[in-house]
Amino acid sequence: MPRTLPQRLYLLCYTVDKGKFQIDNLQGRGQLLRAGALTELARDGLLGATGRKVVRKPGRTPDDSFTAAVWGDLPDSRPKGWLQFVHNKAHTAETPVRDQLSAAGEVAVSRGKVMGVIPADRVTVAHPQEVTALRERVRNTVLKGYAPATIPLDELAMAVFAVELELTSVWSRSELRTHKQAINALAARFDEMVPGLRKALRDSYLSSRAVGGGWSA
Repeated sequence: MPRTLPQRLYLLCYTVDKGKFQIDNLQGRGQLLRAGALTELARDGLLGATGRKVVRKPGRTPDDSFTAAVWGDLPDSRPKGWLQFVHNKAHTAETPVRDQLSAAGEVAVSRGKVMGVIPADRVTVAHPQEVTALRERVRNTVLKGYAPATIPLDELAMAVFAVELELTSVWSRSELRTHKQAINALAARFDEMVPGLRKALRDSYLSSRAVGGGWSA
């Protein structure tokens, strides 16, 4: 299984039983990947978050090139609002993460056409059973009733972000309603750890969805 949170979030958008990335799970995925990188930076003490603002902290540049690029986008002195760092470069996020997965043999990319006309890349997951295991791990974060304070930040982020982007590869709408209380508890815990990021991701997603935004698989 890929080691970075953005890579895992990319694969979490894959619907195994249909064998593809469904269109409704592509909207907001660029924002999702940037939010994953920002979560890793928070985990590693490389950013500071207060309210709705974020600032870059000094430290060793992350080994992962995508996360390092996101870190470099952050302000290094005066904190600024989260939203721009989730949203503004979302359209550039998918290709580098996908290329990492392709180089690692986790996905295969081929060129095709949508409806026989529009050129598009087709992405095939190499190990769907690993994606299924990842999906179940994310679901269990909610279904097993773990105390939010005991859940590692990466695991918490995957569970919370899947809800914010309404990923049908992870949850049905009825399940989101049924487990609303547990989901809210996880969201509150994430907000304590990285205040402002979850709301910025949701706002960015809703903004993109309203105008039909989304990028290729």
